[in-house]
Amino acid sequence: MHGKIEFRNLFLRYGSQDPPILKNLCFIIEPMQKIGIVGRTGAGKSSIISALFQLYELEGSILIDDIDITKIPLVEVRTKIAIIPQEPVLFSGTVRKNLDPFDEFSDEILWNALEQVELKEMVNNLENGLSSYISEGGTNFSVGQRQLACLARALIRKNKILVLDEATANVDPYTDTLIQKTIKDKFANCTVLTIAHRLHTVMDSDKILLMNNGTVVDFDHPHVLLQRESGLLHDLVEATGNISSNNLRNIAGDAYMKTISSNK
Repeated sequence: MHGKIEFRNLFLRYGSQDPPILKNLCFIIEPMQKIGIVGRTGAGKSSIISALFQLYELEGSILIDDIDITKIPLVEVRTKIAIIPQEPVLFSGTVRKNLDPFDEFSDEILWNALEQVELKEMVNNLENGLSSYISEGGTNFSVGQRQLACLARALIRKNKILVLDEATANVDPYTDTLIQKTIKDKFANCTVLTIAHRLHTVMDSDKILLMNNGTVVDFDHPHVLLQRESGLLHDLVEATGNISSNNLRNIAGDAYMKTISSNK
């Protein structure tokens, strides 16, 4: 698996008689690209996850590595894509079962993944290590720790596509930084889609997919989008205030220069 994703004339409805939530989406994400999905509340950002996981009936097509996902068994599609939801839930059972529910991997691989997301020490300090019991919903883990555990699971399975729906609250700054760093360092060879609720986490993306009212209004590098003074990203950045908007522009500009340099 390479991780190419194509939406081709895609519509999504919650019910057959309902108006479409996603309307005629057409875009291609190349393997290993890092994409930020940005838009105001209700723009349709999270519905893209629903479409990828076929939670509702689709009109049009989604292709992964040029294969229509409706032609692939649903279980197979869902195991190929790792998702880190806003409110990640761990099920009741051992740490081991949460990381490797089908007992496919050795403890060494599990410990290595935990180390990469800086959870090894925390799990090691539990009474029974990997055999320690996680309470229903993972309530004995913080939201950030649950997201990191989901990242560890994705590392173990070597998923080539990662979808992150950013947690908007309850993640401390250190864990937030660690999540961003882990994605950049450990998932460099993966296609990553980030449903962004804070602009600073996606301004160095390869591209930003701008959503409004269920449609794609723009899809380009954030620095390029910011040059369009009548554009949605420009408006969203300006609304953060002078200091923040300057910082966001600098992040996008620096990332763009690195892209230009690496392509020479």
